[in-house]
Amino acid sequence: MKLIDARRDLYRRLAHQEGYRSRAAYKLKELNRSYRIIGPGFYVLDLGCSPGGWTQVAVELAGNRGKVMGIDKSYVEEIPSAHIIRGDIEDESIVESIFDYFGRKVNAVICDLSPQVTGTWSIDHGKQISLNYSASKIMDHVLAKKGNALFKVFDGEYSNEFRDYIKKKFAKVQLRKPKASRKTSSELYYCCLGYLGP
Repeated sequence: MKLIDARRDLYRRLAHQEGYRSRAAYKLKELNRSYRIIGPGFYVLDLGCSPGGWTQVAVELAGNRGKVMGIDKSYVEEIPSAHIIRGDIEDESIVESIFDYFGRKVNAVICDLSPQVTGTWSIDHGKQISLNYSASKIMDHVLAKKGNALFKVFDGEYSNEFRDYIKKKFAKVQLRKPKASRKTSSELYYCCLGYLGP
């Protein structure tokens, strides 16, 4: 077994042992250790939350005084202490449901978005970046000043354009590839701290 396959297998096995729904949970844990995107008592919105690994970690990080909501087009099984709704992030009317649950603006928006992959890179990359723009429009309605955000990005021809767009909205934006990501994967994460407003 190649080292990279062994590492991938390790995170999958760990997720199974520790009760997380996906190995992606470890990406959020690692990024949060470095950047404190989510802290105790935070109100957290998880856009594109299926299968729920990030939502589970967000619940742990936000603790008893926090609130977590996950939104996805797919059905997601209930997660204790989180509110899950089925909805399309490309439909901005979802903002009403977000405010209905939280009652105020949130402290963090996290987005681990992936389109239905076609296998054609240019289509998949373009669609994934488009989903991030949709997520950022929702973020502009619901994220409190000085709040944080995290976006997964398929690295490619449109990713720098999205980075420049999102950089204008935050005091600091850092680009990271967590250890739990496959080396061969094109995914990168934009860790966005200190929301300045739309």
